[in-house]
Amino acid sequence: MPGLETAQSLDLGERPDSVALKAAKPLAESIAIMARLRGPGGCPWDREQTFDTIKRHTLEETYEVFDAIERRAWPELKDELGDLLLQVLLYAQMAAEAGYFDMADVAAGLNAKLIRRHPHVFPVDGKLADAADANAVLRNWEQIKQTEKREAAASSGGQNPASGLDDIPRSMPAVLEAAKLGSRAAKVGFDWPDADGLFDKLREEIAELKAELVQAGLQSKIEEELGDIIFTTVNLARHLKIDAEIALHSANAKFRRRFRAMEASAGGFDALRERSPEQLEELWRRAKRTEIGQ
Repeated sequence: MPGLETAQSLDLGERPDSVALKAAKPLAESIAIMARLRGPGGCPWDREQTFDTIKRHTLEETYEVFDAIERRAWPELKDELGDLLLQVLLYAQMAAEAGYFDMADVAAGLNAKLIRRHPHVFPVDGKLADAADANAVLRNWEQIKQTEKREAAASSGGQNPASGLDDIPRSMPAVLEAAKLGSRAAKVGFDWPDADGLFDKLREEIAELKAELVQAGLQSKIEEELGDIIFTTVNLARHLKIDAEIALHSANAKFRRRFRAMEASAGGFDALRERSPEQLEELWRRAKRTEIGQ
């Protein structure tokens, strides 16, 4: 954007003892260590890795960061963030070796984006954008993002994407993908007006799944109908301003706690095998009552 100041020309409030300056040397060392690990005589395992082989590790490390936050395990979070940074360093090193970009390009691109998308903090042509609240900030962010996309399309020969959904990765966790798809469609007005409509849609989808089960339909059709229920539930969460992934994660944690209480009451996991379905249900009810204090 014309007139936008660069990070180098901005006064970011740096002081000699700032975290930024403190982090500079360790980050530079991390980049050098990664280059050494991938270089001649380095680590055989690191040298063998590719973008594709590392992808699953990146996802695992992301979830470990999430878990540490959930447990408020701050020392562990520090380590997990380091592991996540390791993924970035490795990708950047592999990209540098291929001649695509390097870690300096990654940081410079991020800095430019942060400044560009915060015109209420970093002035454009000497003027600050209006941002009375968080909603205004999000509107500005989205407008700038769309402008960037149009400019990118123009620079690539004016080719528009086949769909406004194309930039939502298919490889992300399905719950997150569903939420992003619903949110993107809502930007053009293709959405339920309120949560009530989603409750009706959920009942409709459940009825369709039951019908398939009664007819003993194809497994693929049953899977499709179940997927529709999950998709609708994720969009219901979006309307209720709840992160479906976090909600499900919390439900999983609750199940773990109550099942552990069942094991404790029965004398262990194997002891549960000896209980009847009715006894197991009673153990579950007892664990639930204990947890909610009844």
